[in-house]
Amino acid sequence: MSGNEHDWLALKPQEPSPSQCCGGGCKPCIYDVYEKELAQWERAKAKQDKSLLMEKKEQSNNSELNPDTFTAFSISSVEQLTEDTYQYRFELPGNSSLCLSLGQHIVLRGAVNGLEVQRAYTPISPGNAEGYFEVLIKHGELLMLASGTGLAPMLPILQSITDDEEDETFVTLVCCFPTFDKIYLKPLLQDLARYWNIRIFYVLSQETSLEKLPWSYQENTYTGRLNEGLTKTILNSCRRRPFVLICGSPVFNEDMSRYLKAAGIEEDSRFVF
Repeated sequence: MSGNEHDWLALKPQEPSPSQCCGGGCKPCIYDVYEKELAQWERAKAKQDKSLLMEKKEQSNNSELNPDTFTAFSISSVEQLTEDTYQYRFELPGNSSLCLSLGQHIVLRGAVNGLEVQRAYTPISPGNAEGYFEVLIKHGELLMLASGTGLAPMLPILQSITDDEEDETFVTLVCCFPTFDKIYLKPLLQDLARYWNIRIFYVLSQETSLEKLPWSYQENTYTGRLNEGLTKTILNSCRRRPFVLICGSPVFNEDMSRYLKAAGIEEDSRFVF
């Protein structure tokens, strides 16, 4: 491949992943923006004129927003209103305004767990507010501890969260199996792990090394048993105090309940199937 061809490929727009679409019927949708940018790139490449990639996009109504592209704004404050609800205030340059119509929403984009995520929000600040805008973002958090077939009752809960476009619950699922080969429903679990708000860890009690595992599993897999120390490590990696669901053998359930109590998770913050 020539250097020139490599330069053009580096400038080619990347197709959005499913996690980037908010599913809110935005006009334009991120896929519409991608198609427009791709067509612009193809025209510029055909003419070998990179300046065509810098075409100005029209903006209207003196708004700081452009329907065809994302604009970076700084967060000036975050106020916790309830246990899982936060009010974010974003700065606008000078005395500018979003100039939104009543009920009109905006799409916010950011990185969560290494994935680029987009969600639609309706600002709670007045549409003509100058110099700022505010949105409410609600985050719950679940920690699921499952051993063997104890994974079964967790899956409908996970799927109900991923199927609901407005559900922003963060979930950490810990699956305990003897060996890698004993993990069932691997394709489904891998698909769920692609969602921006789902983390999945594996704890393999009879494996002694991660080297023979597929590389895509090595980073989120532990060998040995899910003991008190590892439970505390996973708890500390959560963004906030989670509600914990437990399902496994009677011994597993008793051990997890004891570890969680030692870590400060009281009985009203956990449920054993």
